[in-house]
Amino acid sequence: DYKDTVLHTYKMGSELANHSFSHPLLTDLTSEQVKNQINKTDNRIKAITGQKTALVRVPYGGYNATVKKAVGKPMIQWSDDTMDWKTRSKSATVNYVMKNVKDGDIILMHDIHEPTKEAALELIPKLRAKGYQLVTVSELAKYQGYTMKKGTAYSSFR
Repeated sequence: DYKDTVLHTYKMGSELANHSFSHPLLTDLTSEQVKNQINKTDNRIKAITGQKTALVRVPYGGYNATVKKAVGKPMIQWSDDTMDWKTRSKSATVNYVMKNVKDGDIILMHDIHEPTKEAALELIPKLRAKGYQLVTVSELAKYQGYTMKKGTAYSSFR
């Protein structure tokens, strides 16, 4: 449903990750159902960009042994949950990030909420001014000396 957004995001150099096709709690699914969620999404993304995703961010952060084996990719979690989906507050999101961020962190934010978009526009220059470099997850892992493995969950690269 968001082909233009996917293509724009890809063309601007952002890293696209798989987040499942219909956003279920993957721990409630069989291995085949998990694989179907990942493959269906990868096929759609590949049809738009020419490439499949290399990473998965499982919905709700939920995974178990079945999910770890079935996704077939490194799983990206987060070290800092801004709770933006709950607060819907630009200032709360900005304050949380600026108070808690550390080198190697992965910050969870949801761009479907307008206050989160506004927070990002304020945060990016603030973080850069403090010396942070915003990079893709794969770049962060590489710069911090990590080799990501399929079926392993990563919440930061410190």
